[in-house]
Amino acid sequence: MITSLQNPLIKQMRKLHSAKQRSQQGVFLLEGTHLLEEAFAANYPLECICCTAQWQENHQQLWQQLTHLGSRVEVVSPEVLQAIATTINPDGIVATATRQQEREVPYTGISLALETLQDPGNLGTIIRTAAAAGASGLWLSADSVDLDNPKVLRASAGQWFRLPMVVSQDLRQTVLQCQAAGMQAIASLPTAKMTYWQVNWRLPSLILLGNEGAGLSADLAAIADLHVQIPLCAGVESLNVGIAAALLLYEAQRQRSQQ
Repeated sequence: MITSLQNPLIKQMRKLHSAKQRSQQGVFLLEGTHLLEEAFAANYPLECICCTAQWQENHQQLWQQLTHLGSRVEVVSPEVLQAIATTINPDGIVATATRQQEREVPYTGISLALETLQDPGNLGTIIRTAAAAGASGLWLSADSVDLDNPKVLRASAGQWFRLPMVVSQDLRQTVLQCQAAGMQAIASLPTAKMTYWQVNWRLPSLILLGNEGAGLSADLAAIADLHVQIPLCAGVESLNVGIAAALLLYEAQRQRSQQ
């Protein structure tokens, strides 16, 4: 059992709390039983798995399953696991995984293009909702929160492993490529005249959503094929971007299910 915080493996894993270190190492953290269950279900390869003796005793079947995915497995003390985890009350298991190649997002169905999203909870919620609504995938601007931020992974409730996602170095160019491939680009803007349920979502569509505070940039809004609004009662300035994504995605699903 590893009990020292000075253990080289533990020191290395603690560095992964930093976005810079995750990027440099090409490795990220997976925390908690549910997320590890989803990683196993998706057959996502793991590097190192650390758990407490109590967790191992309580989850013997999952432990055996995970040992086939990870190249290294270690039992650690509760104090060491607490230091590795980014959560206040970890449930007893943390693993590391290598970043894999991004899964290509097809130019079909309903997809999302997210610009300068900053809140990891919002991104994780959108990933979870997009998967639930049957979206084809999403593109994320490079100046957004990291896709492998631990809170993004937790908020996605495991759907992170299933939804095709790509970090776009030039989101404007990505949108133009989607349009050239036959997708309609639909920008959500509070000043739009058309409501979101007036759109023909049966067509291949790309939903453009912007930063939590500033909204969608004028540059991206200018190249959108359609501008739509989500009607709000007087005195309400805006909706959370995760809620906005859910409304648009489920209206698209409603229309497409009636085909």
